[in-house]
Amino acid sequence: MRPWLRHLVLQVLRNSRGFCGSRGQPTPLPVPQKIVATWEAISLGRQPVPEYFNFAHDVLDVWSRLEEAGHRPPNPAFWWVNGTGAEIKWSFEELGKQSRKAANVLGGACGLQPGDRMMLVLPRLPEWWLVSVACMRTGVVMIPGVTQLTEKDLKYRLQASRAKSIITSDSLAPRVDAISAECPSLQTKLLVSDSDSRPGWLNFRELLRRWVALTESDIFWNTTDTGWVKAAWTLFSAWPNGACIFVHELPRVDAKVILNTLSTFPITTLCCVPTIFRLLVQEDLTRYQFQSLRHCLTGGEALNPDVREKWKRQTGVELYEGYGQSETVVICANPKGMKIKSGSMGKAVPPYDVQIVDDEGNVLPAGEEGNVAIRIRPTRPFCFFNCYLDNPEKTAASEQGDFYITGDRARMDKDGYFWFMGRNDDVINSSSYRIGPVEVESALAEHPAVLESAVVSSPDPIRGEVVKAFIVLTPDYSSHDPEALTRELQEHVKRVTAPYKYPRKVAFVSELPKTVSGKIQRSKLRSQEWRK
Repeated sequence: MRPWLRHLVLQVLRNSRGFCGSRGQPTPLPVPQKIVATWEAISLGRQPVPEYFNFAHDVLDVWSRLEEAGHRPPNPAFWWVNGTGAEIKWSFEELGKQSRKAANVLGGACGLQPGDRMMLVLPRLPEWWLVSVACMRTGVVMIPGVTQLTEKDLKYRLQASRAKSIITSDSLAPRVDAISAECPSLQTKLLVSDSDSRPGWLNFRELLRRWVALTESDIFWNTTDTGWVKAAWTLFSAWPNGACIFVHELPRVDAKVILNTLSTFPITTLCCVPTIFRLLVQEDLTRYQFQSLRHCLTGGEALNPDVREKWKRQTGVELYEGYGQSETVVICANPKGMKIKSGSMGKAVPPYDVQIVDDEGNVLPAGEEGNVAIRIRPTRPFCFFNCYLDNPEKTAASEQGDFYITGDRARMDKDGYFWFMGRNDDVINSSSYRIGPVEVESALAEHPAVLESAVVSSPDPIRGEVVKAFIVLTPDYSSHDPEALTRELQEHVKRVTAPYKYPRKVAFVSELPKTVSGKIQRSKLRSQEWRK
C-alpha cells in the first residue's frame, strides 16, 4: 500500500470494529496496525470484503469510543461558523448523538425504511452533515441537490427518484409546495428553520428534540403519582438531558394549586394526565401568567380534542399527547415539529414497530379498528419488558404471532397516526355495534354543560348492553331540568358523531371516581352498573 494511503487508512479506520470485531458485542480497542494489514489484504484480494460495513457505526462511532477512552486528542469532529459570530463544534461523541436523533426522525416522523429515497437540498448548514450520517445509519438513500434548483428541476428529481421525503430550507420550500401535488411518492416535507412551522411541513429542528424536548436549562414538572410508571420515566427523560426535575408534594389534585405553582416557579415543561388538563381549562386562566412554560405533555388516558384546543387557546402552549404502558414506556407520541391531528395519540416512536392487528395477530389495513400491538419478533425492542414475574401464562397470553398485544383498541389512519378507542374491556358492544367510550366522551366534552364525563356499558334486556354516560355538569348548567338536559345532550352526541353511539342512559353526578393522580376509573362505574 502506498504511504499516503496507509496514513489515510490509519487515520480513518483505526480501531474499526467493521474489520476485526463482532457486531453487538463490546470488543477491546483493536491495534491500528492490524486494521491496516486487514485493509491491505482486502485491497489485494487476499481477504473477502466484509459482509457488513456501515461507515457511521464502523468508523465514526469507533472514534467516539476512542474519545471516551481518552485515546484521541480533543479536536472537534465538526466545526461550523456562519461569519456573523455563530459557531458549532461537535466531538465525535456529540456527532454520534445528534445523528442518532436525526436517524430517529427519518425512521419515526418520516416513516422511512432502508432503501427508501430522500432528497436533501440545503445550503452549508450543520443539518446537512447530520442527515448524511443519519442516512448511513438507517439505510435511507440520500439524493443531494443544490439550492439553485428550480421548480422544474425539483419535480423531475422527485418524480424520477420516487423520493418519499425532502429536507430543505425556507428559501426552497415555496418551490417544493408549487410542484408537490405532481409528485405522488412524496409523503413528508421537512423544513430546517428556526421560524414557525410552515403548513404541510414538519420542522426538522423541533423534531430532533422528540416528545419530552428537554435541555439542560429546563425545569420539568410531572404531576404523575409515584405509584405509576410515568413518574419513573421522568428520571430517564430529564436527567440524561441535564434538566431539573421539579416536584410539588400535591397531596391531592387541586387545579388552583397547580396553576399558582406554574405562575410562581420557572417551570418550563409540564406533564399531567388529560383529566388534570380538563380541570385546568375550567379555571379562568387569564388570572395566571406562566412566564417560563413552553412545552406541555399528556398521556395515561385519551385526550379530548376540546381540552387540547381550550388549553392552547388560553395559554398559547400546544399540548402534546403520548401513549405507552408500564411494559413498554412511550410507544406513540406527537413530538414537537410533527403535525398534530387533534384526537390522535400520534405516530409510533423508535424503536417500536406498532401495528393494529386482529385477534390472531394479523396486521389490519388502515382505518380498521383492532388491537394495538408491538412487533416483538424477530427482534424484541431493547426497552421492552421481559415478562410478567412468575406468571408465564399471562406472558404467553399477551403475545399473538409476532406481536405483543397491549390490551388497548385503536385504529391507524393512512398517514400512520393512531386513534385510541379504549381498553378491550372498556369497549361497549351494543346490538353488534362496537363503541369506544372515548368517542362518546369527546363528543360530550364539546357541549358547554359538560365539565367531565365517563362512559361505560350498562346492561340492557334487548341490546345486551348500551352506552351510559356519567356526567359532571358545569356550574352554569347545574340547575337545569335533568330530563330536558339529557335529551339535549343525546341529540348533541347524535349530531357530532355516529348516531348509534349516543348515550341511551345518562346520570348526572357531583364527581367521578379517580385515581390519586386524577385518572378516571371507568372500571368502578362499569362494575357498579353490572352489579345492579
